[in-house]
Amino acid sequence: MEKTQHSSFAYQAVYRYLVELIEAAPVHTEQKLPSLRQLARRLGVSVSTTKYAYALLEDEGRVEARAKFGYFIKALPGGTLAPRPSNLLDQVFANARQPGMLALSSDAPALLLSLENPLWMIERELARQYPRSLAPLYLPFGEPELRAALAARYTHSTDRYWQADEVYIGADLHSVLAIALNALNLAGTVALVESPCSWAVLRQLEAAKVRVIELHLDADGRFDLVALSGLLRQEPIRLAVFSSTVNIPQGGLMPAQDKQQICRWLAERDIWLFENDTYGELCFAAHPARYRDFADPSRLLVFSTFDKVIGSEAPYGYVLCREQRPALQRLFLERGFRLSPIRQRAIAKLLTSKRVDAHLKALRAQLLTRMNQLKALLEVHDLWHVQVPQGGASFWLQARRPVQMRRVFESLLARRIVIAPGELFSQHGAWQQHLRLSFTLDWNKDIAQAVHQLAEAIRQSP
Repeated sequence: MEKTQHSSFAYQAVYRYLVELIEAAPVHTEQKLPSLRQLARRLGVSVSTTKYAYALLEDEGRVEARAKFGYFIKALPGGTLAPRPSNLLDQVFANARQPGMLALSSDAPALLLSLENPLWMIERELARQYPRSLAPLYLPFGEPELRAALAARYTHSTDRYWQADEVYIGADLHSVLAIALNALNLAGTVALVESPCSWAVLRQLEAAKVRVIELHLDADGRFDLVALSGLLRQEPIRLAVFSSTVNIPQGGLMPAQDKQQICRWLAERDIWLFENDTYGELCFAAHPARYRDFADPSRLLVFSTFDKVIGSEAPYGYVLCREQRPALQRLFLERGFRLSPIRQRAIAKLLTSKRVDAHLKALRAQLLTRMNQLKALLEVHDLWHVQVPQGGASFWLQARRPVQMRRVFESLLARRIVIAPGELFSQHGAWQQHLRLSFTLDWNKDIAQAVHQLAEAIRQSP
């Protein structure tokens, strides 16, 4: 296989290779796949790239990871392989990764501007400075330098600060959220989420058997505070999951006074706040208020990833949490993540340099430019309400007439276009007339024609 480590889409090539490997495998229950390092050597890519490709297949239910044994093709009883994705989310992912598809559903801001080349350069330099024989074999909570860098980056005052031992790093967002929910005894409880809500958050809550209550955001990204107050009084809510700055995928920005009031209510009821900081630094406004500015530190957990800003070569997830340290440490020890110390140190070097801040400024500018380009294309068609997002990487569109976006999605597949129907962002079937439309696209393609085909599909949908 041709080496692809200098491509922004290296993980897609690895993903396709693994799919072919899985489909060519004999049908039985114990088919082991190459290890991360074996696959990296075989295909000439980094271990992080192979890890990301495996994570995608694990999300789709096609492979399973077994601690200390590796990855296996997931099989069903009777010796038959797991079928192709059947639910809508898996269909979106599977089709978006097919060669020749235009994924208007993309959720990767770093595709516009990544830090992968600087990351590789720093990593090569560190590899020369720190021979592999001197690197620690096992860092269960993450590399100390990266934990310290994250703690420093999230510290803003003597009242709102973090220490390195309050930071935990794992293989991906899915893994660290699963650990956090179990460590804080929140599995099987009741959670309040903003709606529309990140599909990744919804899927993780579902896996933890958490009952989800969705509170809809208005067009400006605000809750009905009267309705929220009523829910907090009536329901046994133990957990709230909200976006730190811009609401994803809705694109609104909740005012600081609303966040302050919400945090006051949560503290009064001893409710945990999980702040989703995945897009926290991709808000177009300067110095936006965050929930953590007002939250009770003893009931606050912040979670995020590096890949939205750095790129797919940095797929790690992380959490910051001051409480329940013994439980978090125990579960991270049991999970036994094996992450590259050199890659983590390279990320730390980026975070502590001025390069990340300069990159974020440039990335936000590119996102804003592409947002305006797509906005102009959308306004040609009078078929949807266009709400200008306050940050992030996508529009949240509502059709002006009743239409099932799932059917629109299915009809566009024949035209090799993939969209993200709104119902992906609800556990309760909401937002069926909505869709998320990314502006982190391959702009070398005819995006205007793709938007025209989307409009035609909506017109023709019953």
